[in-house]
Amino acid sequence: MTPDEAKQHLLRYRPDLTAAEKANDAELAEALALAKQDPALGRWLEEYSARQESLQAKFRQIKPPPGLREQIISEHQALMRMRARRRFIAVAAALTILLCAGIAILWQKPSPENDLAQYRNRMIRVALSPYAMDLETNDLAQIHAYLAQQQAPSDYVLPAGLRNVAVTGCAVEKWQDKKVAMVCFRTGKPLPPGTKSDLWLFVVDRSSVGDAPAPGSPVLANVNVLITATWSEGNKMYLLGVAGDEHTIRSYLQLPAVHAHV
Repeated sequence: MTPDEAKQHLLRYRPDLTAAEKANDAELAEALALAKQDPALGRWLEEYSARQESLQAKFRQIKPPPGLREQIISEHQALMRMRARRRFIAVAAALTILLCAGIAILWQKPSPENDLAQYRNRMIRVALSPYAMDLETNDLAQIHAYLAQQQAPSDYVLPAGLRNVAVTGCAVEKWQDKKVAMVCFRTGKPLPPGTKSDLWLFVVDRSSVGDAPAPGSPVLANVNVLITATWSEGNKMYLLGVAGDEHTIRSYLQLPAVHAHV
């Protein structure tokens, strides 16, 4: 080992090292042995050790400011509380998002017992809103062809009382991701400017409405300013809406008697 190599190992030397610590560090032990044999290296080690002892003595003279220990403990505890609070806020925010998502799903999904009422209200709202028909025509054959092309219900059967009513066109609406055929008629009564229909028939697959009425007598209901009739035939459910009363809508359905009213 050269003197320069010995100096690198002697940098680890401390006067308070025990004999066992020196013996466990073979390179340090060899460097110490060389320092005893080499006067120049021995003087370097003495000067180095003196500097280290002087520095240690100065460090021991440094007194921490009063309350430093308590300040460090207090700041550490405050930091831990802040981190815990942030974790709590993050967890609470995540739970709030999940809760809102669950409520939104439940809100958007109609319950089976209210499915028919929501469907009826939705379709009548469409009829009474300013809408544009997808196809304007007085030809029922063209309406059948268009609805079939759009994969909307087209194999419907018109009630007997509608077969002589003027048709004005059709549109395709949506309900629960299912297509609804909307056929528009005109009763012949005076209409406000820009209005082209005052009688509407909606046809949808019966399976898409949770509480669709069983085949048989239509169910009558007042929705907004219209009187409506809902009935099922085959795998289709029909909804008819018109301004008027029960007598008015029975005339289009040619019902023999008053039926259930909800």
